[in-house]
Amino acid sequence: MANPILNEKFTEQERVLEGQPMTINGTIQVTAFLAILLVAAAAFVWSCMTLGYTDLAIMLTGGGLIVGFILAMIICFTRTKLLIPVYAVCEGLFLGGISVAFENSYPGIVSQAVAGTFAALFSMLILYRTKMIRCTDKFRSVIFIATLSIAAVYLINFIGGFFHMQVPLLNSYSPAGIAVSAVICVIAALNLIIDFDFIERGSQMMLPKDMEWYGAFGLMLTLVWLYLEILRLLAKFQDRQ
Repeated sequence: MANPILNEKFTEQERVLEGQPMTINGTIQVTAFLAILLVAAAAFVWSCMTLGYTDLAIMLTGGGLIVGFILAMIICFTRTKLLIPVYAVCEGLFLGGISVAFENSYPGIVSQAVAGTFAALFSMLILYRTKMIRCTDKFRSVIFIATLSIAAVYLINFIGGFFHMQVPLLNSYSPAGIAVSAVICVIAALNLIIDFDFIERGSQMMLPKDMEWYGAFGLMLTLVWLYLEILRLLAKFQDRQ
C-alpha cells in the first residue's frame, strides 16, 4: 500500500557526482519493464487456473502474496534494486490469482478494473502536470496520514478475521460500504501525485540513476493497490444488483 520508499528528503551526498543521473524517461522505461514482468506472471497464473491446475495456481497466488510482501519490506528498508524485478513477478502471481477469482464471480470485472486503474493514472497525471493538484508538504502529510489509517484498518480487519470479526462497512456492499471503498480508491489515486512528484524532483536534483528503480517500485505499489481497491469497489456495486 502506498510508497514508503519514496522519501522526499534528500541530502547533497545522495546527488549523483559522476555517471548518469535519474531521469523521467528512464523511470518510465523501468516501470514498463516491471509492468511486463507483472503481467506475464499474472497471465501464467490465470492460464494455470483456466487449464485446471487449480492447486498450482492457488499455491502461486499465496506464495506471491507472502514473498512479495516480504520483498517489499526488504526493498523499503534496504533499497536493494536487484529485488525489485523479483517483487514484480511475485506481485503478478498474486494479482493473477486474485483477478481470476474475481472474474469467475463477476464476469467482466477485471477489464473494468484495469480500465479504471489506467483512467485514474492518466487523470492524476493530467491534474499533476496542469498543477491543479500541487504536491505540497501539507498534501503529503494528509495523504500519508490517510494512507496509514487505511493500512491500520486493513490490519485490524485481517487480525479480526482469525476471530470471525470484521471491520464494519469495509466488506459491506451497503451504500455506506460502497462509499468507504470509493474514498479508499480516491486516497490510493492521490498517492500517484506523490509518486509523480518524487520522480520529477528526483530527476531535477540529479539523484543517482538507481533511483529510477525506486521511483518505479513506488509507482507500482500504488497502482497495484489502486487496482485491488477498484476491484473491490466494482464487486460491491455488482453485489448490490
